[in-house]
Amino acid sequence: MPKILLVFLPALMFALVACTPANPMLPTPTPSNPAPAAGKVAVWVTYPDQSKKLQREPDLEFTSAAAGENKTISVDESTQFQQMEGFGAAMTDSSAWLMMKQLDPASRDALMHDLFTRDGGGIGLSFVRVPMGASDFSLEDYTYDDMQRGQQDTGLRRFNIEYDKQYILPALRQAAALNPQLRFLGSPWSAPAWMKTSHTLNGGSLSFDFYQAFADYHVRFVQAYADEGLKIDAVTPQNEPLNENSSYPTMGMSAEGQQAFVRDYMGPAFEKAGLETRIIIFDHNWDLAAHPLTVLSDPKAAAFVDGVAFHCYGGDVAAQSTVHRAYPDKGIWFTECSGGGWATDFGGNLGWNLDNLVIGNFRNWGNSLMLWNLALDQEDGPQNGGCGDCRGVVTINTDTGKVKYNEEYYILGHVSKFVDPGAFRIDSSSAPKNVAFINPDGSLVLIVRADGQTDFNVSWRGESFSYSLPAGAVATFVWNKK
Repeated sequence: MPKILLVFLPALMFALVACTPANPMLPTPTPSNPAPAAGKVAVWVTYPDQSKKLQREPDLEFTSAAAGENKTISVDESTQFQQMEGFGAAMTDSSAWLMMKQLDPASRDALMHDLFTRDGGGIGLSFVRVPMGASDFSLEDYTYDDMQRGQQDTGLRRFNIEYDKQYILPALRQAAALNPQLRFLGSPWSAPAWMKTSHTLNGGSLSFDFYQAFADYHVRFVQAYADEGLKIDAVTPQNEPLNENSSYPTMGMSAEGQQAFVRDYMGPAFEKAGLETRIIIFDHNWDLAAHPLTVLSDPKAAAFVDGVAFHCYGGDVAAQSTVHRAYPDKGIWFTECSGGGWATDFGGNLGWNLDNLVIGNFRNWGNSLMLWNLALDQEDGPQNGGCGDCRGVVTINTDTGKVKYNEEYYILGHVSKFVDPGAFRIDSSSAPKNVAFINPDGSLVLIVRADGQTDFNVSWRGESFSYSLPAGAVATFVWNKK
């Protein structure tokens, strides 16, 4: 991830056109959605002054009368758009090490329970991104097939995931045991150095001579994780293919290079191996959307591609709709964004994330929401180059053993605690700012964010309820179909 300051983005552009196809591979949701009894509306709120953080409020009821002067959000589940894949963050090497090696067992179990179940204050994360080797948040540089300079291993005879077995795989297995819905997305920051033009992990690009070896490397990763009991649902060919620098593991991959790699090597390799794992291209910023559009312009490459993944570090979330309009059969994934020392105001971060990564992302066809590190320490590390002041979803203090739940925890929770994988975004009028879903069990979820003091009605099936939010607050409403 590049060290780039987040900026407040322009007004969101919302698009409403035909939805993308449903994903038949989604797991059956567990009966853990905290929906209320029929006729009741459950409410959870977070305030910008932190006086309430994902706090449940008294239930509401639908009535036939609505407050006359209030703005009204009309919710209509008969119009459905994209299907949700899941919500979560990245289990980086640094995050896993902190959880598994720097917390006592009771503290670790409590944190994992809060991250991956919906019990009590738990937020039930349902998707985890897994770096395939070292990133800018790992304890050291490594890949799954490291060789001495000048040596090669085109047959991948020395491929192994022994590094991950120390604590990354145990962390992922514990998370999966807590949430049967949990799935995984793999992303490499760099190919092994011997495959690259630079002969180093930091910078350089993939040598054409090793396109097949790198495709096979992805296959072996998926197979090795399956052997450890963890199914990889999707992978990207390369994290941030237009971010090539010498400060941490990165690798350049042009649009034409990624097109050829997916078309002629990675797609056929997955097909030959009989893998169900999906290929998600790009994995980079909104302002670089010309890259995936070029990749998809070749029908033979596009045939192997399930979707396009975006990050938040440049441009506008409306770029997701640009790609969706061009290729409506491809999923739009959101796979990375980080808070950090450049933005320390809880209320400001709550508003920016809700506007862009929740409401903006989903109204611009996003089918997922994944942030960056699940956990970092009190020094914003362990770091391996790159971002020096990124913030984790939680902060683990290695001196005291205490865990701080950051704003990102509550931002994710307003979605992941209530919206199941397999849910569909549904139609809702756009003011006040909101986005709505219907879960596989038929429960409905509405997330509302208030710019200023906001009094509003919610209308559904001829009935309504009224609510008031202070400036900057967010609320999630959940109710059952009658």
